[in-house]
Formats: sequence, structure tokens, C-alpha cells
Amino acid sequence: MAKAAAKRGPRGKSTPAASSEELLHHYREMLLIRRFEEKAGQLYGMGLIGGFCHLYIGQEAVVVGAQAAIGPEDSVLTSYRDHGHMLATGMDPRGVMAELTGRIDGYSKGKGGSMHMFSREKNFYGGHGIVGAQVPIGTGIAFAYKYRGLNNVCLTYFGDGASNQGQVYESFNMAALWKLPVIYIIENNKYGMGTAVERSSANAELCQRGRAYGIPGESVDGMDVQAMKAATEKAVAHSRAGKGPFILEAMTYRYRGHSMSDPAKYRSKEEVQKVRSERDPIDHLRALLLEGGHADEDALKKIDRAVKDIVADAAEFAQNSPEPDPSELWTDVLVEA
Repeated sequence: MAKAAAKRGPRGKSTPAASSEELLHHYREMLLIRRFEEKAGQLYGMGLIGGFCHLYIGQEAVVVGAQAAIGPEDSVLTSYRDHGHMLATGMDPRGVMAELTGRIDGYSKGKGGSMHMFSREKNFYGGHGIVGAQVPIGTGIAFAYKYRGLNNVCLTYFGDGASNQGQVYESFNMAALWKLPVIYIIENNKYGMGTAVERSSANAELCQRGRAYGIPGESVDGMDVQAMKAATEKAVAHSRAGKGPFILEAMTYRYRGHSMSDPAKYRSKEEVQKVRSERDPIDHLRALLLEGGHADEDALKKIDRAVKDIVADAAEFAQNSPEPDPSELWTDVLVEA
């Protein structure tokens, strides 16, 4: 029988009960995102990835925890910092890396790149490059679910910077008015590009941004995968019960700059290192696994080797995939319905 997680984790916080299998799955998924993003950073430095590239390193617990709280029939969409979300929904690392490198075997046939990938099979609807633009789209997907009488929900992710966009509040109003099954997840990683949230938001308690519309909100430790899962389960239950939208503010942190072209001089190395050493989501779960007797060092090393093999295979596949034919410029432009 699988052991239940300890009542208190390495940080001394209460943690929901979870089986060894579930915790190990979370660990593998977070590690896959971390290693994939590290490899993407290397390929970008080699000139194999062009355009913009926004890495998710440090924020892995947010999407892995939230994804564990929904089913395959539910949908997900997010902003341009999207590779982690794709992998968490089960999209093939080969196809994601091929798209990053602009190859024909990528999810958008090499034409979308880092910020524009989709998978109808996994109900992942982007990757959106315009700040906040995904919020009305996610609200529209939730409207479709309500209109069709489906019991599905839509997780709509956006950042602390996007939380100040006008279209976000138009979406809040409609979602509350029509009680749409949408969960808005604000990934508060402390900086909108290079501006600290305290310098850009009059009220930095972003989970309360829906109060004027009657939308409940909650702040959650986005560096703790179990806390993230529990909070998302609560939000999903609220929406599935026909009570409308819910806002989760995931308090997280990105270790790299806003994008690969950002030297991140607006914060100190000491600040980043302090978060890495004290709050890293993968290290936190690793300690929980070891201290709770859910796995030993050999088991975790085996997972690490398997993940590295998957990422290395994805990188090799991408580099061997051909570039799209110029004729692809004229395809996928219009859908006749």
C-alpha cells in the first residue's frame, strides 16, 4: 500500500494527504519541465531557437498542481510563458521542441514558435503572445461549455502584469454575470517584465481583483505543488457546481529573466539565490519524498535519468526535423466552418 504524505512538509506547512505514486508523478512532471526549459535555454544560446523564448523555470509547481485537479475533458490556455503548461497537459516533448526550433514536426508546423502552440487533442488552446489576450478567449471557451450544457471547466492562466489589462476585467464581468465555469489563475512571479508588482499595482493583492464582480479569490503558495492542487480542486468544485468563476493567485517566482533577452538587472543575484535555496518547488517535493519514505535516492536518480533521456531525445528529434516548406506560408490561414 502506498504511504500517505506526511501531515507537515519540509517547510513545516500542513500538506494534503497524497499517495507515493501521486507525489512521484508530480516530481517527474516538474522535473521534466525544469530539464526541458534548461535545454531550451541551451538551444536558444546556440541559435537554434529564434524569436522570443520565455522560460518557466521556478514556476513548475503551479501548472503541475493545477493540472492534477482537472480532467482530460477540461481545457487550458495561457500566455507566452507556455512550455510548462504544454508538457503538463501531456503534449509530446518532441513536438514542443520541434516547434520551438521552427521545424515541420512541431505542433504548429514550425510556424508558431515558442509563443503559439496548440493541441486540440489535449484541450490546450495556446500560447498567446499578446498580454492578457488569452483571458477573454478562456472566458469564451467557458461560455461554450455553459451554452452546450457541459460540466467542463477552463483554466485560464495569466501573469501579474496582465492583471492590469482592461480586457481582463471585461472578462471578469461577463464570467460573473453568466456564471461561467472558468478558473482564472494569476501566476504572480513578482515581476511584470522588469517591474515589481508593488510598483505597477495599486492593490497588490491580486486574488481580490474580482471582488467588484462577486468573484471569490484565494492566494496560494505556487511553490508547493500539493497546495496548488488543493486550491485548484476547491476552485474547480466551485465552478462545476454552477457558481461561476474563481480566481487563484499563485505566489511563485521565475529564476530567469522575463525572456532569454532579459539580463534581469532589476533584481539582485542574492534575491534569486535566496528563493532557489529556500523555496524551490522541486527541492521541496524531493525532501518530502525522502523524509516521508515515499522514495529513496536511487529511485529519484532513476527518474532524473529518464527525464534527461526524454529531453535529449526531444532536442535530437527537433534538430533532425526538416524546416517547413515555403508553401506552408499559405496553409492554416483560414478555417471554413
